[in-house]
Amino acid sequence: MTDTNWSVPETTVLAAVGDALDAGREAVLATVIDVEGSAYRRPGAKMVIEAGESAGSVTAGCLEDEVRTIAADVRAAGEPRVETFDLTGDDGTWGLGMGCNGIITILLEPVDESHRPVVERVAEGRDVGVVTVVDGDRPRGKRGYYTPEDGFAGDLPEWLRTALAEPTAALLDRGEADTLRIDRDEGSVEVFVDGIEAPPHLVVFGSGPDVGPVVDLAKRAEFRVTVVGFRGAQASTEAFPAADEVLASSPANVESAVEFDPDTYAVVMTHNFVDDRLVLETLLDTPVPYIGLMGPDERFEELLDAFVEDGVTFPEDAFDRIHTPIGLDLGGDSPYRIAYSIVAELLAVANGRTPQHLSDREGPIHDRVDSRTVDDVAPE
Repeated sequence: MTDTNWSVPETTVLAAVGDALDAGREAVLATVIDVEGSAYRRPGAKMVIEAGESAGSVTAGCLEDEVRTIAADVRAAGEPRVETFDLTGDDGTWGLGMGCNGIITILLEPVDESHRPVVERVAEGRDVGVVTVVDGDRPRGKRGYYTPEDGFAGDLPEWLRTALAEPTAALLDRGEADTLRIDRDEGSVEVFVDGIEAPPHLVVFGSGPDVGPVVDLAKRAEFRVTVVGFRGAQASTEAFPAADEVLASSPANVESAVEFDPDTYAVVMTHNFVDDRLVLETLLDTPVPYIGLMGPDERFEELLDAFVEDGVTFPEDAFDRIHTPIGLDLGGDSPYRIAYSIVAELLAVANGRTPQHLSDREGPIHDRVDSRTVDDVAPE
């Protein structure tokens, strides 16, 4: 790890935790557990620190050096620690010249085997809710794990698991993180609940030179990326090193090569009319919420005419998922400018946002949750 790993995805940070565990190296995991006011990162942001090296970020660079210094003390003591930094300007130490304008609380923990279930779950592409004690009647750092399939596991008492089951499920379903207070006859505990969602899956159909920039940017934007090439085209990991998987298939057999679900997004850029038509016909019969199709409106109309001529029909709302011409109107026609417009549209759809200038947005940029008691959090 080096300082150039500041902007890596959460999956890479957790993979670095796994690497440290496998190698028996000492490391510290720093996690933002609370933010009051404005901050570059929200609760759940992570950074793993080893001796002299780190991956990930907890701010826009405002606190990373200080967090590394504190991490050395945590590593030496072998005990978790909670630190709060006031960047509002009221504190002479942290307020002056900082880009953030909030109060940020960070949990720093020595990496140990209690982190392995999280690392393994995320590596498998599955969601997991992580509950960590940060204060109260239970030792700081005690941890539990929640999955929709199996419920709770880990080092938490049964009464605490029962109290946290519904709010943890709700936060995981929304991909949110929050600090909760639990007050029961058995004790009072403050926990950080981190709903870690598996990265959304992007499938890019095509293997031309314009595919590479899309794959590169989508991977940096924390998508899990699969490239599917056709007709003996160059479909190799060497051609697309940023992709998680590269497959060679035929347009008529893509459904047997790739698993499609509501968290899968598709970009079709084969530049071949027949291939596009076959892929589009398959995708319209899947639950994918986004189908981006490269090409002008006239070409899409020709595709629709071909379906009509062959008697192929779809529900009327099926075409609502198709975005063509693909991408947002950002201007520019170079490969990376086009790729930026495509990935920007993907992010807007995946996050349920309507693209607009942030200066025109009312309220905070990031969705926020306030620190609450466990009874305040319920499934939506």
